[in-house]
Amino acid sequence: MHMNSSSLNAPRTHATAGSSGRAWKAVIVLLMVLSACGGRPGPETLIPVANPGAGTQRVTLLAVTNRTKSASVPPVVGNGRGAPSYEEFTLQNRVSAQSSEDEFRHPSKDPSEDFVTVGRRLMDKPRFEAEVAQMAGTGDRTIAVFVHGYNYSYQEAVFRLAQLSADSDGTSVPILFSWPSDGRTAGYLSDRDAATYARDDLAGLLTSLTGVDPGRRVVVIGHSMGAWLVMETLRQLRLKGSNGVLGQLEVVLAAPDIDMDVFRKQADIVGPMSAPLTLLVSPDDRVLAASGRLSGNRMRLGRASLNDPELIALAERNGMRVMDISAAPGSDGLNHDRYVGFAARYARLEQDQQQGDELRRAGVYVLDTTGKILSAPFSAAATVLGGP
Repeated sequence: MHMNSSSLNAPRTHATAGSSGRAWKAVIVLLMVLSACGGRPGPETLIPVANPGAGTQRVTLLAVTNRTKSASVPPVVGNGRGAPSYEEFTLQNRVSAQSSEDEFRHPSKDPSEDFVTVGRRLMDKPRFEAEVAQMAGTGDRTIAVFVHGYNYSYQEAVFRLAQLSADSDGTSVPILFSWPSDGRTAGYLSDRDAATYARDDLAGLLTSLTGVDPGRRVVVIGHSMGAWLVMETLRQLRLKGSNGVLGQLEVVLAAPDIDMDVFRKQADIVGPMSAPLTLLVSPDDRVLAASGRLSGNRMRLGRASLNDPELIALAERNGMRVMDISAAPGSDGLNHDRYVGFAARYARLEQDQQQGDELRRAGVYVLDTTGKILSAPFSAAATVLGGP
């Protein structure tokens, strides 16, 4: 990814209605930060191959999308806005992702290079719900929903979830919710509209999943703009009185691209949840720095510091967990996809009885450079953990 880092460190100026030049400069900064070099996986990468060769692991995931599809077989899924449709994918890992229990797994910048599609089938909603129930089984396997962020194609989201599932060692039922992102760098504003369009369908999916096996935990991971979509959906469910649905959810907002003032309003309506809502933040997230400039120099939630008194008060009032994952590795220098490396680490830590019990509590957490998680209650200790 090519970018001019000096542009990111330029003095901040507040945009006004008459400062079209400054507004355009902010757009240019965002484009420079988010423009990817090299190619991106095309829809052909989702066509199953007959001879995938030797592999180390297979991942089966379910996908729900309100993107429109072509009439071709297999269909090409683009950025049109339609009704929910359902698919199942089986992907094979081409490389070994082995690492020490005490190491982070570094995320791949393009997970389509690590996986090959070996199976794909369309299904209707009843078949989808039956498949979820079958994959969940009678044990305590968690249903996990991944909601991607801005500038994602359908196939990129499929491969990213495959990577997340492989790194968690298959301990969940992975489900992708893919909203109709334009999948292009210049589509930031249209993606915000597309995410808004998707709220009802995500609410419907979460309602459906909590009904498949009442009482089973459903984890929802929203990344970047997908975190905004998740919070809007939670807000909608609360206002509708769907408290039973909310009671089964465990929500993680990774690098949330949400205005701090907007999040405060959302969180106060959603209120405390049965499982603490988790925020994964990195104050040095450069993508969110650019997003903030595009939004009139408004602070984004994903860049908040652990010593921010407003954030701590909000999190304490609503029983949240705030985790600074700045020590987790990313795939590039933008620090926006650290949640991928953190997810694998967290999955192993949660399996440890003592650490798992501690991590389930509300409070303030920070990773050190070795991957160890330090915790503190909502108190002055937050300042110690967060640093100056």
